Amino acid sequence: MKPYTEIKKGQSIEIDIEGMAHEGQGIGRIDGMAVFVEGALKGERVRARIDKTARNYAIAHLEKIQVPSQERITPACPHAERCGGCSLQHLSYKGQLEFKTQKVKDSLERIGRIKTIVHDTIGMPDPWRYRNKAQYPVGEERGQAVLGFYEKRTHSIVPSNSCMIQHGINDDVAATVKEWANRCRVPVYNEEKHTGLLRHVVTKVGMKTGEVMVILVVNGDEIPNKKELIELLQKNIKGFKSLILNKNDRRTNVILGSRNTLLFGSPYIYDYIGEIKFSLSPLSFFQVNPVQVEILYEKALEYAGLTGDETVIDTYCGIGTITLFLARRARKVYGIEIVDAAVKDARHNAEINGISNVEFIEGAAEEVMPELVRKGARADVIVMDPPRRGCDEKLLKAAVDMAPRNMVYVSCNPATLARDLRFLEDRGYQTKEVQPVDMFPHTHHVECVTLMSRV
Repeated sequence: MKPYTEIKKGQSIEIDIEGMAHEGQGIGRIDGMAVFVEGALKGERVRARIDKTARNYAIAHLEKIQVPSQERITPACPHAERCGGCSLQHLSYKGQLEFKTQKVKDSLERIGRIKTIVHDTIGMPDPWRYRNKAQYPVGEERGQAVLGFYEKRTHSIVPSNSCMIQHGINDDVAATVKEWANRCRVPVYNEEKHTGLLRHVVTKVGMKTGEVMVILVVNGDEIPNKKELIELLQKNIKGFKSLILNKNDRRTNVILGSRNTLLFGSPYIYDYIGEIKFSLSPLSFFQVNPVQVEILYEKALEYAGLTGDETVIDTYCGIGTITLFLARRARKVYGIEIVDAAVKDARHNAEINGISNVEFIEGAAEEVMPELVRKGARADVIVMDPPRRGCDEKLLKAAVDMAPRNMVYVSCNPATLARDLRFLEDRGYQTKEVQPVDMFPHTHHVECVTLMSRV
């Protein structure tokens, strides 16, 4: 292959793809410089055009596949190339699972310097229509409201009538709200000018109960023609139980505001994980893949190694999903959560399931845990399920000070998982094994459950 002495923006290059980056881009090298090629797969030879250069890497987009990977397939969705929701539909599902397993291994070894057992990623028998929650941005084209998803790395909306990873009811809700918005000429929010009313449509579906919540995110205090929207939703959406108006009048990329007004029905809907019933309010966090979340939580329960005599602390407990799973096998479980609405939901969920050996503490886990240590609290098992940024160091230090027999770390980000495991390994814990679970097929995201034991 012809050598390149200098890589410039706009230049077309031929390159062999040797690996894949954590977001699914193909990686090749030109004269020692890493080149990230969107849409390329490991084992391919491609022609790509350089979009950006930096000191030690370049970013390019795919122009032509000269030698395709055996795992390359035609995406099932016609919007896959543009839409930012799915980044791996061009990779076979077998290839996706292998990529995610390798991604976890690479993060642990490169970032955490950890060598341990990483099991094969657990996939889905049918990796489609799995999402119980959708967030549709609302835009305008030729004077008409459109709903869809953001284009990759932009806030341009790709209009979509059907998303193949969403539950079909979510598509029906989006179509119904769009019909209402156009019929009643509801002003659509303009992100640049901060004008207009309707910003997002958020849907939640109880996969086992069939109950549906619709949340309209608006830049204002009320909507026009509310009665007509309710009638349309009642007519078109089987299981429609709740319509919520969520006010978000800030210039922000955060979708939901903090103020909710009930326009119709119940302030929450119900769903199940296994045999445990959960109430879901507008701001509740609930895993979006109910099939895989049962596998995830059962693995966390297995790693906890409970016999019925243990005291367990569940940090970042949300609405008490993992907490209540653990409570079935433990003597006492404490859940810690900073969001007051989530704590109220967690207490309600414990009550409706008749689970009394749990206690929920409102506060930031990194503040609550050190305070518990100062009070002499101890735990046999500590469970951590933090957001993508991982655990605060103060929380990790407090966890070590409590000296639990086992720690179970549930993570949606292998990079911060590896960082935090390194911290714990340096302080007397050993990473025993890691089980990746494919919670988000056709995307680069992967969830992991990790077992750590005190040395």
